[in-house]
Amino acid sequence: MSSTPALTRTLKLPSLVIFGLAYLTPLIVLGIFGVIASETGGASASAYLIALLAMLFTANSYGRMAAAYPVAGSAYTYVRKTIDGRVGFLVGWATMLDYLFLPMVIWLIGGSYLQAQFPAVPMPAWILGFIVLTTILNIIGIKVADRVNLVLMSFQILVIVFFVILSIASVSGDHGAGALVSATPFTGIGATPAGIAAGAAIAAYSFLGFDAVTTLTEETVEPRRTVPKAIMLIALIGGGIFVVVAYTVQLVNPGGVFENSDAAGFEIAQHIGGNLFGAIFLAALVIAQFTSGIAAQAAGSRLLYAMGRDGVLPRKIFGKLNERFSTPVFSILAIAVVGLIAMFMDVATSTSFINFGAFIAFIMVNVSVIVYWDRQRRAGNKLNTLLYVLCPAIGVLVIGFLLTQLDVHAVVIGSIWLVIGAVILALTTKGFKHQPSQMALEGVEESS
Repeated sequence: MSSTPALTRTLKLPSLVIFGLAYLTPLIVLGIFGVIASETGGASASAYLIALLAMLFTANSYGRMAAAYPVAGSAYTYVRKTIDGRVGFLVGWATMLDYLFLPMVIWLIGGSYLQAQFPAVPMPAWILGFIVLTTILNIIGIKVADRVNLVLMSFQILVIVFFVILSIASVSGDHGAGALVSATPFTGIGATPAGIAAGAAIAAYSFLGFDAVTTLTEETVEPRRTVPKAIMLIALIGGGIFVVVAYTVQLVNPGGVFENSDAAGFEIAQHIGGNLFGAIFLAALVIAQFTSGIAAQAAGSRLLYAMGRDGVLPRKIFGKLNERFSTPVFSILAIAVVGLIAMFMDVATSTSFINFGAFIAFIMVNVSVIVYWDRQRRAGNKLNTLLYVLCPAIGVLVIGFLLTQLDVHAVVIGSIWLVIGAVILALTTKGFKHQPSQMALEGVEESS
């Protein structure tokens, strides 16, 4: 029997759903509420509803691929196995923009909240604190991180529930109970189709992470059944929370006009619950960033591990598991080191490019499902055309549209990142003539 460390299957459906929701950070709907409300002219509920419907098509595709290829690696693995190893490398490279740098952004935002409340403590100290704590938890193991996520997510959801209740009480107290039933959060005041579409593109960013559970496939019990269910549940639950919160909070401020749209959540929290609830809300935002950081670092490290195990990244560094904890320690530490860059950046700059990689991955996973359907059809196996062709095709169109809505700087930086990846691929495959090196994973798949 081999003594080589392997990822341990301990996660079941509830743990995966909690992990995915922690990655989504449901409370972020209040963190960016002002931006979306302002963009849509007060129709934030419509923006989130459109984004939810759009994301469900891609969630379906991730579920199809997770059932077909139950191994770590997410979009990188799916594209490599269905289309081509070289295309898979480029998709994995693009995805790294999201998985590698998103934790950095999360820690930066959390540090910004804390520094604003405690200006005497320098920003780098807060960022370093986030990085050290999340890194230790992820190195010890996904089971420990899972338990911490459960406790902190419970508090986050509790704050959201109180926010909704206080919003309802505020609206009914000011305008009567009848004001609670209104189409205004969907139609806005002076809203335009273009504004709502732009708001939906922003709202879609809140869903980034429903796919992250696919990186934990090799740590999941019965992944072929569990992971697809988890993906859809995360998208539905997260989207449901976003729509409900956007609806009730928009009732408090129908016009979507704020003194500072970036801090609208805090402004509304003080309005509906006073200074005490405002302080609780800020504490919840910081905790939400912490739980999201745990999930984001865990997911990113599994992507680096999968690419290292395949040899497209240095296998001796990224393709190894720690013998004691059975976790990809070097990959976890690599993301921690990247996170240190947050000490020298601002939120606006750091968030300008991570969504480019996520949308590229979403498009290519949808394409992979269609290719997989065609391959199975040629082999004489019949698959549901609606789930394997029509839904993925709609997903490609919708995500393609959202990609065009990205800031021009995001597209430029993302394109440069892809060019760098293409150069590396050309050098390692002798001008694209050979497939990138990879490690056979048939045994992993069969054991799942």
